[in-house]
Amino acid sequence: MHSAAARVEAALGLLLRRSTRAHLYDDLVSDLAGVDETTYPVLSGIARLEPVSSTRLADEIGIDRTATTRYAARLEKVGLVVREPDAGDARSTLLLLTAEGRAAIDSARRRLVDRLDEIVAEWTPVEAELFATVLEHLVSKLRPES
Repeated sequence: MHSAAARVEAALGLLLRRSTRAHLYDDLVSDLAGVDETTYPVLSGIARLEPVSSTRLADEIGIDRTATTRYAARLEKVGLVVREPDAGDARSTLLLLTAEGRAAIDSARRRLVDRLDEIVAEWTPVEAELFATVLEHLVSKLRPES
């Protein structure tokens, strides 16, 4: 029998696998024009960090800066993202969501919450609350600032 920590490690390994994330992102953006599994992490990262430089965004989402810049340009081309000059660094620009970009990320996040609601609907309310609490605690301990 594996320890609880070993089971968590195995589950996290599966959750963090690129194929798992890509499948999830595909579900989240299936009806969003201009967003796909490659651009979703960029859109989501901008939503969480805006205004944000491509360099900081790349560091935060774990995609190299060149790819991040390319994906942001694709999102800009379809009107979901804009670039603005960085007042603190004349050589840099900052990425921000447009109203359409905000609507797209809100839609994707609602879809994710709906999917998670479907999953936890099979659990008791106590199990669902406990899982949320334990997951929040685990994430807080794994984050770099903890």
